[in-house]
Amino acid sequence: MKEFNINTLVRKNIIALQPYISFRDQNEFNAPVMLDANECPFGEFNRYPDSTQKKLKEKLAELKGVSHSQIAIGNGSDELIDLIIKIFCEPKKDAILMMNPSFAMYGFYAAVNENAVLKLDLDENFEIVKDDFLKRSKEQQAKIFFLCSPNNPTGNSIRDIEFFVKNFDGIVVIDEAYIEFSGNNSGIELLDKYPNLIVLQTFSKAWGTAGARVGAAYASEEIIRLINTVKAPYNVNSLSQELVVNLLDDKNRLKENVKKILEERTWLEEQFKNIGCIVKVFPTDANFFLIKMNNAPTVYQKMLEQEILTSQRSPAITDCIRINVGSREENEKLVNVLKEIQP
Repeated sequence: MKEFNINTLVRKNIIALQPYISFRDQNEFNAPVMLDANECPFGEFNRYPDSTQKKLKEKLAELKGVSHSQIAIGNGSDELIDLIIKIFCEPKKDAILMMNPSFAMYGFYAAVNENAVLKLDLDENFEIVKDDFLKRSKEQQAKIFFLCSPNNPTGNSIRDIEFFVKNFDGIVVIDEAYIEFSGNNSGIELLDKYPNLIVLQTFSKAWGTAGARVGAAYASEEIIRLINTVKAPYNVNSLSQELVVNLLDDKNRLKENVKKILEERTWLEEQFKNIGCIVKVFPTDANFFLIKMNNAPTVYQKMLEQEILTSQRSPAITDCIRINVGSREENEKLVNVLKEIQP
């Protein structure tokens, strides 16, 4: 990539924006009388949460081997995606680049911000064609490239990620929502080398806390400062912060979750070999399968009639359904229903 200057990418009004700073979160007190924020003096959760998420960042910094100033915490990764687009993309002028198929919310938040969405079609193995990437990345001055690996909804990891980071002149966002299931190294290892890189991770998948809505962005201190400038001051509630901090103290929680899910993934993959309505099970590094069915709309509807909820990806991906790995009880019910569906 050419010499990187973040000020050439950031919207001018964002550069000039002054962040909201919570006085109490920027100072240390022993026994303060809190009469500054118009809170109710009664109740278990009557105080606003730590707007800097200090305890959570300290634990993540130790776990990931980065500085706490290289971490931003969001109300799920979705909030962080939205903020990144708002920071770098001028409405009605700039564009984002995303893989196709991939996570729909990249395009959704770009559309909300009135930005064009350029789609990079993947090949038959759901890989990025490098020549296509080099061509499309230059079109319409794309400011951000969203790279999801393992990719949702296809399940595969994208190979040679560093190639895409170093050959994109804007911001590259690697979304690693499913990284724990893949065994791959994280893009966090590339942060010191590429100042245009942002890595997103979440506590919604392998950690099993989707209801808490907590995501993290890892990037340079400059980019994190920008994210903290535009985010809402109390964007992650006290309960969610406390829950995730305690999770990080449980060293075995993540390992046990991933182990069980991978065991079930292997079991399901074996069962799928004997199901007539299944045409193809695509390789996966995630906690879900993309499966090509014989007449996917009918299969989807028959599962729904048995209250098995899956994600229909057809017609965007012809005759395909995305099915995530459940508990053994849930997986057995899925397999039994699929076996009854005539191909």
